[in-house]
Amino acid sequence: MPTVPESPLDDIAALRAALATAELARQEAEARATGAEAMVAHLKLLIAKLKHDRFGASSERSRKLIDQLELELGELVATASEDATKAENAAGSAKPANSTGTTPRRQPTRAPLPEHLPRERVVIPAPSACPCCGGRLSKLGEDITETLEIVPRQWKVLQTVREKFSCRSCETITQPPAPFHPIARGRAGPQLLAMILEAKFGQHLPLNRLSEIYAREGIELSVSTIADWVGTCTATLTPLMALIDMHVLAAARLHGDDTTVPVLARGRTITGRVWTYVRDDRPFAGPAPPAAMFRYSRDRTGEHPQRHLAGYQGILQADAYAGFNELYAPGRKPGPITEAACWAHGRRKLFKLAEVARAPLAAEAVRRIDAIFAAERAINGLPAEQRLAVRQQRIAPLVAELEGWMREQRARMSRHAEVGKAMDYMLTRWEAFSRFLTDGRICLTNNAAERGLRGVALGRKAWMFAGSDRGGERAAAMYSLIATAKLNGVDLRAWLADVLARIADHPASRLQELLPWNWKAAQAVPIAEAA
Repeated sequence: MPTVPESPLDDIAALRAALATAELARQEAEARATGAEAMVAHLKLLIAKLKHDRFGASSERSRKLIDQLELELGELVATASEDATKAENAAGSAKPANSTGTTPRRQPTRAPLPEHLPRERVVIPAPSACPCCGGRLSKLGEDITETLEIVPRQWKVLQTVREKFSCRSCETITQPPAPFHPIARGRAGPQLLAMILEAKFGQHLPLNRLSEIYAREGIELSVSTIADWVGTCTATLTPLMALIDMHVLAAARLHGDDTTVPVLARGRTITGRVWTYVRDDRPFAGPAPPAAMFRYSRDRTGEHPQRHLAGYQGILQADAYAGFNELYAPGRKPGPITEAACWAHGRRKLFKLAEVARAPLAAEAVRRIDAIFAAERAINGLPAEQRLAVRQQRIAPLVAELEGWMREQRARMSRHAEVGKAMDYMLTRWEAFSRFLTDGRICLTNNAAERGLRGVALGRKAWMFAGSDRGGERAAAMYSLIATAKLNGVDLRAWLADVLARIADHPASRLQELLPWNWKAAQAVPIAEAA
């Protein structure tokens, strides 16, 4: 017999217990029901946040995290698609094609395919008569399904024919001159050379991999042959590199930074350095086009930046590397360079402590610095005078409050405290950190230089090491061209191909026309006239 509750109170308690058990079971079921779609949406949101986090943790660390998350996202999407396709195939084999007993898989909303791509129309033959009664058919319309496809790369040999003519009167032989090749006595066209240079220095593919890729396409090009072409092209493009260097060093403000690059030595590898100096006046609406100058050195001693910037006078935005100190010396010739510190570096040290050690003081410092970044973000791209006015009115009080708070908190800490050391990085250089409040041209961060070195950081994973010091110098020279072209939004391969085809016969007095920003403007003129 069923047990009868002894009293109404026992009955109510039993009902409450049953409801609590049911609610707990429901919550557990909902937690377990978090499927692939929810995880995919979460990962997409997280990746988007990381990509837009301009002032977060170290850019190198963020890129690794983004790579890891995108790999996980790809695996989840592929797994979900594979499972859904198998389920649809199984359902299709079990039921007729016109069955409506299954719910179709939800397809994501897809953007239309690019309009600029050529369209190839493939018409499926229609029946000549009605398949039902054999009657005559009349066209009502058509449905078009677009499929993105690729045509394999096509190689060809250009045969330039030079006909010979003989004069019947004087018997003089006439023949047009031989065609120009970017490489003397070479058989590589400018488009091929541009493709190789862009693949090696733009996509970071080693020459042995390029040789293997071309061999699979039926073109046997040895590594030594490709290397010979690369070296010759680098020498051919040297005049443009010199013009870019002059343009960079004429700036009133530069971003400077460096990164490591392994270099192959006898029986081992050594750690060389690649330096970059970036001119980017766009944050304060400067009219000069952006450009980047790269240099290579075998070590990181201070003599290298002193040599790179020997004749420069202006503002250098950089980290606290001690090798730059001689550039800021009052007695320097031709004059001292003005130091401007990077707030992203100062924030990064505090952010790590707030994230890893959960230090409340570090978190508060990061919050105050983020308020300065938020105010600065609103004036990015405005003229220097307007930037300076807003900074003195809105940002200077925030900086003064931050300095007072940090000095007060630092006085209460041990000299060995990690948060105190992170604060000391900024407090001991406060004049350089606060210099942006007196000059509207100075940026808050040195991110322009760090972005310029991103290609080198990516390349290290592909080619592992530079073959020699000369190889490092050659790579630095080509990075100057590539980074400058990218800063100006230039199609790198098209620009290199055109320059290689023209530079030998181009007058030296008009070499400026081949610089990326001038070349882009010249290409836009015919398009504007045609429109």
